This record gives sequence, structure tokens and C-alpha cells, in this order.
Amino acid sequence: MKKLFSILIIILVVSCAIKQKGDDGAKGKSSEKITITAQDIKTSMEYLASDELQGRATGSKGIEMAAVFIEDYFKKNGIKPYFETYRDSFMLGDIVGYNIVAMIEGTDEKLKNEFIILGGHYDHIGKGKVVEGDSIANGANDDASGTIAAMEFGRYFSKSKTNKRSILITLYSAEEMGLKGSAHLAKRLKEAGLDPYTMINFEMIGVPRAEDKAMAYMSGFNRSNFASTLNQYAGEEIVGFFPKAKEFQLFYRSDNYPFFKEFNIPAHAISTFDFTNYDYYHHVDDEADKMDYKHMASLVNKLIPALESMMNSPIKEVVLNEE
Repeated sequence: MKKLFSILIIILVVSCAIKQKGDDGAKGKSSEKITITAQDIKTSMEYLASDELQGRATGSKGIEMAAVFIEDYFKKNGIKPYFETYRDSFMLGDIVGYNIVAMIEGTDEKLKNEFIILGGHYDHIGKGKVVEGDSIANGANDDASGTIAAMEFGRYFSKSKTNKRSILITLYSAEEMGLKGSAHLAKRLKEAGLDPYTMINFEMIGVPRAEDKAMAYMSGFNRSNFASTLNQYAGEEIVGFFPKAKEFQLFYRSDNYPFFKEFNIPAHAISTFDFTNYDYYHHVDDEADKMDYKHMASLVNKLIPALESMMNSPIKEVVLNEE
């Protein structure tokens, strides 16, 4: 009888081991490595920078179509709205503007109360100087490219759940009218008591720089240790110094600035457009077919592990430099 009982125990243990192995295999399949592909980016770009959206001017039918596209993207990928809806609305005279704001909650009970803000502006200027009968300023590089990067980061982290800190994906309208959308949102979040760690704005990343230059550069490079810390996390120099950034006052000209102003945190714009590598700034030929999708996918994928380290560091290693 004892021998029979021992055999039954062995059979039970082996059965449990086989089941556990099968469960682990199933888990492995559901946690496959997530990569951002050039085709992923191209698909979004070919809609956001299409003639159908008429240059995405704030208050236009085209920007409404862009907003719906972004909202549907967030819904499809399980990225929740931060407010009651995705829209953060504001008035500019008689024009209604709206930022799109989504959230990915952090996985750590304590660190999830701190936020990494990722952003880009999804508006553009609408119409431009007519060239060969074309008047639509599609705004592919400026800034559908940055908008899509922020969207893809959102998709990655919503699937991977590798962020201990919470993430806000913030996409702005009325940037082209003087940073009105980001100024409104930064003020609203400050009044609501948000605790942001840092803010990264993606601005015109659709074209590569020269081979002898760093892959990207950061506005306000010397205002914090952001670039050096990010590069350390990445294990290579992704973000370099652009000498003309200060001359062109780039730190003050993009949607990072209102967050620096309101919260006094490291807030920077990352860009690969350096005024030498693309001729179509605010031009009707800033179109989807001129974007380098392999470059964009490479930049996003290189930044992912760096952002993960920033999101998961037990302390805030990115800090403002003393004046």
C-alpha cells in the first residue's frame, strides 16, 4: 500500500512539473520582445501627414481627424486617458484647441506617483506657400515625426509594462501658435499637483544627421545632466551637443519650455533636424515620402532602454545643473 501511495505521489509531482513547464512556455509566448518597426512608423505617418488632413492647423477639420486617429491608436493599444477623456481642451479666441493626454501607470507602488512626460506637437500650419499647385503644409517632419515617436513609446510600455514610474504621453495642438497647447497643459498639471520627474519632447526626428554627428541633439544641453545620463543608460552617445541650439533659442521654442517654466524640472527637446539636413521646414514639401523610417525606428529603439533605466532608477538621477 505504501509503495502504491509513493508511486501516486511521484505521478502527481511529474504532472505538476509538466503543467508548469507548459504554463511557462505560454507566458514566454505572451512576453515576446517588442520592437518598433519602420513600417509601424510609416503607417501612422502616411495618415497624419496626408493631404486629407490639410496640414493639421489648430481648429481645423484636419486636426480633428488627427486627434481621432491618435485616440483610436491609444484605445487599440490599451493606453488609458489621463483625464476623463483623452482631450485637454482650451480656447484661443473663438478656436477650440485640444491636447491629447494618455497615461501608462507605473508598476512600483511608490515610484508610480512620479511621472515621466513624453511629448510632441501634432498640429502644423495648415497652408504654406504654393509650390507647383500644392498649398498643403503636411508637417511630416514637423512634427508628425515626434508625435509618432511618443505614440510608439506609449505602445511599447503599455505592452511591456517595464516602467516603475508612470508615463504621460502628451500630444499638443497650437504649438505653431506659440506653444499655447503645452502652456495650457503644463499649467493645468501644476495646479492639479502632478509630480513630474522630467519631460522629453520629440521635435522633428524624421531625418538623420550627418554620419560624423551624434544621432540626435538636445535643446538646453547644459541646463541639466539629462544628455549624459541618457547616454550612460543607453551605453552609447545618442544625444549630443548642437552648438547652434543656443543661438537659435531652441530651448524656448518647443513644448518642453512650458514644463520647465511651470515645474522647474529637466525638460528638453530631442531633435535630429539641425537646419542643414532638410530643406522643407514649414514648407509644402514636408511630406511623408521624405521621411527616413529606418532612422526613426532606430532612434526610438535605441532610446527605449535608456528611458526604461530613467523610469526605473530608484532615485532621480537626472537633475538641473546649478546656474
